[in-house]
Amino acid sequence: MTEPISQVNQILGQPIYIGGANRPFGELTRDDVFTRADELRAAVGWGPTARVAPVAQAWRELALAMERAGAASVGALDPELLGTLAPRLWVRLPG
Repeated sequence: MTEPISQVNQILGQPIYIGGANRPFGELTRDDVFTRADELRAAVGWGPTARVAPVAQAWRELALAMERAGAASVGALDPELLGTLAPRLWVRLPG
């Protein structure tokens, strides 16, 4: 299923707090994404923080997809992939 352009633009423009500032999701680099995955993985624990584990895994998948595609930023990835990953990354709410 192809994501409508307006939804892709909304996903790419979603502010993500990283490196001490809010930045559009589409501008995040591979290093940013790997860092985010590592930060989230480090936050995983017992109880409520266990819910962070699948989100950390999704960020890791995004980083690996960027690496495979040779994408310098999230915005360079396939829109369909972004539409699939966005809810798992909590960039777009699931559902």
